[in-house]
Amino acid sequence: MTGLTQAMARVVAQRRLDDFPPETVDKAKKVIVDTFAVILAGADSEVEEPLMRYLGMSPAAGDAPILGTDRRATAEMAALVNGTFGHALDFDDVLSMMPAHPSAIIVAALLADLPDHPLTGREFVEAYVIGIEVGARIAQGITVGHYGRGYHGTGTLATFSGVAAMAKARRLDEDQTRMALGIAASMASGLRRNFGTMTKPLHTGLAARNALQAVRLALCGFTAAPDILEAKAGFYAAYGVEASDPEVAVAALDGPGILVDPGIALKKFACCYASHRGMDGVLTLREKHGFTADDVVKLECRMPPGGMLVLTYPEPATGLEGKFSLQYSLAAGVLDGRYTIGTFTDEAVRRPEIRELLKKIHAYEDESCRDDDPLFDTRSSGGRGFVDVEVFLRNGKRDAIRIYKAPGHPSRELTWADIEAKFDDCAVHARIASGIARQAFDALRALEKAGSVADIVGLLHH
Repeated sequence: MTGLTQAMARVVAQRRLDDFPPETVDKAKKVIVDTFAVILAGADSEVEEPLMRYLGMSPAAGDAPILGTDRRATAEMAALVNGTFGHALDFDDVLSMMPAHPSAIIVAALLADLPDHPLTGREFVEAYVIGIEVGARIAQGITVGHYGRGYHGTGTLATFSGVAAMAKARRLDEDQTRMALGIAASMASGLRRNFGTMTKPLHTGLAARNALQAVRLALCGFTAAPDILEAKAGFYAAYGVEASDPEVAVAALDGPGILVDPGIALKKFACCYASHRGMDGVLTLREKHGFTADDVVKLECRMPPGGMLVLTYPEPATGLEGKFSLQYSLAAGVLDGRYTIGTFTDEAVRRPEIRELLKKIHAYEDESCRDDDPLFDTRSSGGRGFVDVEVFLRNGKRDAIRIYKAPGHPSRELTWADIEAKFDDCAVHARIASGIARQAFDALRALEKAGSVADIVGLLHH
């Protein structure tokens, strides 16, 4: 059987956009537009000030734009900053089989390379599709056990998504792509302990920068092990678990493509995806009954086993910690009746009303929330089993709701109208003029017809 590294390199070198089902282009564009939106919004987040100070410490000038700002940088620095912006709000896509957020890595790496290697819109979409496919299949073979060991798949596995996309855009041949994958494998890193800090989104920026560097080094003749993924002392051996199987990844390449099956989730809420089903339940119950925080005696959220693996801040002190607090997310839904980017700021988390309401929130894992899915143990925290939310009101009433899939899951896919609304919200957050935002959205929605991606990027660099 063809080795895993060679098989992935062959996908990059030989597969074309036309080889995927027709609906692939529209699905890819949705994620790309969503990713541009969250990069813009991330330019006005907690990470912006330290990143701009860091950028100012670099004497090297460059032509690569930093979205949502008027700054330019070297390609490597732009990939780092735009990639970090893309995950700063935890508002970007979710590929549950990694589990990770690969799209900001792909987009940031491709954007950083545009001044040196311009792309048409169709070339950009094709590179994205190849990148998401390769990273997803590598993840499928290594299994979710990689995540269970403490690795953040965005910094590790999704690095290969960025490499594959960059290699496709740069038209690397099979051997060059194997070298790029090998170089990147020695760069891949990311630890879950840093969730709830600025370093979590930095994983995305580092992965984008590493992908860019790996491909450029390979273009320059730099070498690496040609079998890095499957070799004895290679990536699967070092980062995987007993169940990791390169042959599973190779066999999966025969499918219709990851964007079609099983699909990729786009977030409706700017926080950890593992909280989204519970949050959806709170909003549904609140809308049904019209209760306020004072009306609630108790709210229970029962999660499937493993569902709270990364939700480690029951009493968050910062907005970043709030993104990984199921208790806070539920309390904010009860109090505010909606979720916005502003829900997850330091000020919002520290409200006295929230502190009081947290005493009424009871969130825990419950074995009864395990469904009969034979692949339950291979699912990510936000995609396994189901979530039950039950509210107890002061008037004696109680009601419960069961949620299997979060809004934005492929089975509850966001519409173009949803994505347009999200793009507008992110543009407002980034202080992009409404007319310019409208022009950029329309151009991105027709991305496969664009003669120059750089022209679209220019609209969002101010």
